[in-house]
Amino acid sequence: MQKKSFFSNWELLIILWFAFFLNQADRQIFNVTLPLIRKEINLSDVQFGLIAASLVWTYGLLVPVAGFLGDIFPRRNILACCILFWSISTFFTGFASNLVSFVLLLGIATGGGEAFYAPSANALLGERYKENRAFALSLHQTAVYVGIISSGYLAGYVGERYGWRSSFKIFGVAGIILAGIFMWRVKNDPTEIVVARKPLGQSIKAGLKVLGKPTALSLIVAFACMVFVNVGYLTWMPLFLVEKFGLSVTQAGFSSLVYHHIGAFLGVMIGSKLADKMAKIDPRRRLIIQATALICGAPFIFLMGFAQSQLVTFGALALFGFMRGVYDSNLFASLYEVVQPEIRSTATGLMLMFAFLTGAFAPLILGLLKPTLGLAASFSSLSIMYVIGALSIAVGARYFFRKDCVVLE
Repeated sequence: MQKKSFFSNWELLIILWFAFFLNQADRQIFNVTLPLIRKEINLSDVQFGLIAASLVWTYGLLVPVAGFLGDIFPRRNILACCILFWSISTFFTGFASNLVSFVLLLGIATGGGEAFYAPSANALLGERYKENRAFALSLHQTAVYVGIISSGYLAGYVGERYGWRSSFKIFGVAGIILAGIFMWRVKNDPTEIVVARKPLGQSIKAGLKVLGKPTALSLIVAFACMVFVNVGYLTWMPLFLVEKFGLSVTQAGFSSLVYHHIGAFLGVMIGSKLADKMAKIDPRRRLIIQATALICGAPFIFLMGFAQSQLVTFGALALFGFMRGVYDSNLFASLYEVVQPEIRSTATGLMLMFAFLTGAFAPLILGLLKPTLGLAASFSSLSIMYVIGALSIAVGARYFFRKDCVVLE
């Protein structure tokens, strides 16, 4: 048998990395270009918060459906359709002109398309790269940070020079092209299709077993806390930097994202290596690393809001990002320690659903608090959610992990 080349072995991961890159970048365009959109479209802060929340709500409602379908139908087909759909939706968001059109095109269409990506992509990567699962999932996760950083700069740059609508159109076209490449290069694996297909009722019943595992529930609660902080930060930080330090849209979009996500990139790579090594001794240590990362990240979130200089603010963003990356490095690896392989897409969908339905309230709540408390105090209060998340994981690791761990069964 002919030995596969390096590119052949990692082609799926490379293509999905770029897909995840656009998945994150497309939802961030709105946040980065928000100051420009505000100048053209007369909506209140609460209405803009509602637009951002509508995407996350749609994502949260549909992602469990995506998880169930990912354990029934070929994951390659689901991924091909969702990449194409959300990219077309992103392109047409460039023509939005009022609250309703933004909610329909960005919130419902783009958010709905993106919801079908993560469950199938993570499950497919987990099965395809069994010997390098932690590395493959961590490398795939880095696309989040690169996608958000790049969109922060590129969307702001294009928006200031050619209008915010051009930012949506350019990223939309890029996604349509990538969908074509994915369909051309990625083929269905017959063995994965046989494993994946089973009756819907059986998939739902098996998936609900996840809710009977206290450790899984503790991880789900913690992820919801992290997403709540992340969605609030991503939505309002560019505008916060414009208003507090007088940065341009391009500078604010780039600065609000680059320091945090460079820190997160370093954190996820260091965290994955550390956790893989420690998990060989005791798989529960993945959870301990996650809880430690959240509790250590909380002070930097608090400092992020009240810092009086750009240097301290950016430093807090970077350290907050590093701790978030350490947490992210074991996000799905920890969940998969307590979930059987045949229901991992379903479990991923349930985890994402709860997290994003919770996180969707963050931009709306911060929009409501902004006129009275201001964004500084609102941002700093988000640190409470990291503390809650850390405590949730600690309880799961201390009292329930031994019983729930599938490796130890």
